[in-house]
Amino acid sequence: MGCVNNRIKTSKYNILTFLPVNLFEQFQRVANAYFLFLLILQLIPEISSLSWFTTIVPLMVVFTITAVKDATDDCVSICSKLPLQSLQQSILQNEKWMNVKPGDVIKLENNTFVAADLLLLSSSEPHGLCYIETAELDGETNLKVRQALPVTSELGPDIRRLAEFDGVVVCEPPNNKLDKFTGVLFWKDNRYSLNNEKVLLRGCVLRNTDWCFGMVIFAGPDTKLMQNSGRTKFKRTSIDRLMNTLALWIFGFLVCMGIILAIGNSIWEHQVGAHFRIYLFWNEVVNSSVFSGFLTFWSYIIILNSVVPISLYVSVEVIRLGHSYFINWDRKMYCPQKDTPAEVRTTTLNEELGQIEYIFSDKTGTITQNIMTFNKCSINGKTYGKSVFINVLPKTVPVDFSFNPLADRKFQFYDHSLIESIKLGDAMVHEFFRLLSLCHTVMSEEKNAGELIYQVQSPDEGALVTAARNFGFIFKSRTPETITVEEMGKLVTYQLLAILDFNNIRKRMSVIVQTPDGQIKLYCKGADTILFERLHPSNEELMSLTSDHLEEFAGEGLRTLALAYKNLTEEHFKEWFKILQEANTSVDSRNDYLAAAYEEIEKDMMLLGATAIEDKLQEGVTETIASLSLANIKIWVLTGDKQETAMNIGYSCHMLTDTMNEIFIVASHTGMEVREELREYFALQALALEGDLENEFVEVACMCKTVICCRVTPLQKAQVVELVKKHRKAVTLAIGDGANDISMIKSAHIGIGISGEEGMQAVLASDYSFAQFRYLKRLLLVHGRWSYFRMCKFLCYFFYKNFAFTLVHFWFGFFCGFSAQTVYDQWFITLFNIVYASLPVLAMGLFDQDVNEQNSMDYAKLYEPGQLNLLFNKRKFFICIAHGLYTSFALFFIPYGAFYNTAGEDGKHIADYQSFAVTVATSLVIVVSVQIALDTSYWTAINRFFILGSIAVYFAILFTMHSDGIFVIFPNHFPFVGNARNSLSQISVWLVILLTTVVSVMPVITFQFLKEDLNPTLTDQVWLNLIMKQKPLQNYMRRVYRTNSRRSAYAFSHQEGFGELITSGKNIHISQYNYFILLKSGAFLKNC
Repeated sequence: MGCVNNRIKTSKYNILTFLPVNLFEQFQRVANAYFLFLLILQLIPEISSLSWFTTIVPLMVVFTITAVKDATDDCVSICSKLPLQSLQQSILQNEKWMNVKPGDVIKLENNTFVAADLLLLSSSEPHGLCYIETAELDGETNLKVRQALPVTSELGPDIRRLAEFDGVVVCEPPNNKLDKFTGVLFWKDNRYSLNNEKVLLRGCVLRNTDWCFGMVIFAGPDTKLMQNSGRTKFKRTSIDRLMNTLALWIFGFLVCMGIILAIGNSIWEHQVGAHFRIYLFWNEVVNSSVFSGFLTFWSYIIILNSVVPISLYVSVEVIRLGHSYFINWDRKMYCPQKDTPAEVRTTTLNEELGQIEYIFSDKTGTITQNIMTFNKCSINGKTYGKSVFINVLPKTVPVDFSFNPLADRKFQFYDHSLIESIKLGDAMVHEFFRLLSLCHTVMSEEKNAGELIYQVQSPDEGALVTAARNFGFIFKSRTPETITVEEMGKLVTYQLLAILDFNNIRKRMSVIVQTPDGQIKLYCKGADTILFERLHPSNEELMSLTSDHLEEFAGEGLRTLALAYKNLTEEHFKEWFKILQEANTSVDSRNDYLAAAYEEIEKDMMLLGATAIEDKLQEGVTETIASLSLANIKIWVLTGDKQETAMNIGYSCHMLTDTMNEIFIVASHTGMEVREELREYFALQALALEGDLENEFVEVACMCKTVICCRVTPLQKAQVVELVKKHRKAVTLAIGDGANDISMIKSAHIGIGISGEEGMQAVLASDYSFAQFRYLKRLLLVHGRWSYFRMCKFLCYFFYKNFAFTLVHFWFGFFCGFSAQTVYDQWFITLFNIVYASLPVLAMGLFDQDVNEQNSMDYAKLYEPGQLNLLFNKRKFFICIAHGLYTSFALFFIPYGAFYNTAGEDGKHIADYQSFAVTVATSLVIVVSVQIALDTSYWTAINRFFILGSIAVYFAILFTMHSDGIFVIFPNHFPFVGNARNSLSQISVWLVILLTTVVSVMPVITFQFLKEDLNPTLTDQVWLNLIMKQKPLQNYMRRVYRTNSRRSAYAFSHQEGFGELITSGKNIHISQYNYFILLKSGAFLKNC
């Protein structure tokens, strides 16, 4: 039944698979396979002019360093997951979650994380009810209810009876449908139908329930949450993939050079070499010039292999590790409130942070705090509250609620005139807050004297009831027949006569209550567009004034509701109540009859006013989204929340604005309807994820400025990401804070977890993590852009210097009889890339920057070169080859021409092989050092030390290896005795070195000068702006107030309300809902 235990494996390796899997991943780099092939060639003495250890030692170092880094990353991931796997859980005995198996009976306590899919058996609440929070599943923090079967709820907390429970569950196989469960419980010769309301899914958190017992149905990877999580994928950057392609091209280029030199060797051997064979000390003379060319081909393959040196990959890993530490150490990405720094969990993706084109973001907990606050209101034509655009100064004094001992101390309001109106006994203001304290489905619990705890259906409703509570109208308790409210210190009990429940069509809720003096009243709250149609004609003037206030509230991104009431006569109510009872007892079209009954009573109401609730965004969200948009990054919001909420947040964070021509909303239920809406409105919905519409979906959505998908499941989030990756070939980033975001995080090229209160599972599956959404701006525009910029400059320079270093052998082949003789001595070849030229380029790859961090964020357009892949691509690679080719030509032919038939100052001939080798090697070290100095944009003490130090180390090692002392100790390994002292003491040699350097770098200086003047880059333009003291465009950005498109958001759940359950007497705090995951998924698309 499912898996053996509840252990979740999200790591890539274990002890047995580490070596083969890691080697397989490393050999996915074409260059590693290429180096292994070269090593095999070097073991053949007939063709190798270099020792085999010159390749195997660096290759083993590369493999070891990479394996240690990968193992460390995976161990960090495993260790971070161990606390969750090791949580103790009661099963009639203490046990770890990871050891739980299907069929085990589990005890959960309040605020406990559910780590397996359970069948609810019993709970501490009446009728086997329990309350859960599903933020990890669907992003919603409002409580939902689950109810055990009556037959199992009788088991209660009796451990003996629970231990004897021997029921058998036959159910659907493991699947990813979070809103659906089908099964049957067989127990005591009876069968009981099971559905989603009887099940607690992994990822839920038990709330407001002291305890409950459940039987494990699915565990481990079989749970619905893990079925939605997707597989852990091996992520590689676009630069990694490009380097694989370039390695193949370089190998092809290497083969071409080998063929040319091999053909030259065959011709030379046939025409010239045959006369000298008897003088060669070969064990077996090669008589065939063709076979000699064949052997020479492989010899040159070995000699010229340094065009792609092994040190390249070690350097790349070191640079990536350094960039990762820079992110980890960034204090500006540290959140002191949560004591959480930024963390790099995958060190191989940093440069891809500078190439992001699409961001897919969760809403709840990522963009928003999911904290609703009562911000403003309109009562009888007068507005109260301060604008959300006006910063509250430290000296601003909030309203003093000390007169109210039951006030919520966290609630703050800054308009003192409202509390004054209440204290003066303004009847309309009292009626306004009386409505808020009565018209809701909130449950209250007074644990201690004076400590009220509200269990709310949604944060919106909780904000309204809390506001009424602070202003003196305190909802105390409810029964199926009564609601008790403390009004300005006086306890008042209202008879609850009827609840006219909310649904998607009505978009309003009403209660009918009877006051202690016998007056019957209807209180209603809902969307203003719906409520205004049902007002008495005498409200025309007040409605116009309130409508203006609603426009103002909506312009500030607030969520609005209209409030109204109606006085009823006893006769009218009794007559209507009979109609309601008939509708309730009807068999056919019951909902239609109920709707008609509600319509009958909810008319000719009197307008009270309107409320405005602020759904608080995470700090800096609006500014972050604005900056990322200026960087040409498209942001899509994928949320499991309802449509109205998604749109509200879109406006709040300015993703949706009134400057857009039109917002298209599509909510069709069939593929044909979606296709028609696509043609008619140029919009589409997530039904496209099911197949033949995916091309249209991607084409239209990617042309839009803003896309918001609502009511999407975790798996659909991943599907949206995969569609964009597949059809647009764009670099994607996904960011979220809950378990419902894991599949999306794993699917994107870069996955980021927000380490919030509910976000640890997303963090564990992510590549990067931090505490707040606003840090994304700095991660991408600073660290990401710098990482891409530095890596590209590093690669360009690295390929240049190695082509310049290696191709000298190619030119030399034409003058040495194509004998595979090297220009440099073997020690220089060994040390060039790991000592003489390694640290300066490493410093540039770690520390270089074109502009500072502030300018990187101020001038967001600087991010675009990474998106367009401008700094390192195939064209840039060929430019590097051409540059290296030219430099190698100058390095060989200038000394060769200068030394041809030339005598030194002492009258002796200096054109010997060893002097020539020292001159070319010295010229090479100086030229590449000057070139990196020209390429460096940002100088530090480290850069200077490494460049000058590398030159100094070269000369120190050169004179040491050419000294008499080391020749005496190792005469076979250091044959260039005395050559450095003899050659470098000649002025003519230094003039040759100077001429070679000038000829090598002057074209580069000229080209850079002309390019900056005639075709400046974005960076050049920024520097010009800085010189001219101009401020960036963002400094002139201001908030855009919306003056139309009022949004009235109903402050309840988007599905059927729970009034019927409240009046049934089951003491339900808040009820569950079911939603259509696929068919109700939507996208709000805005044409650019």
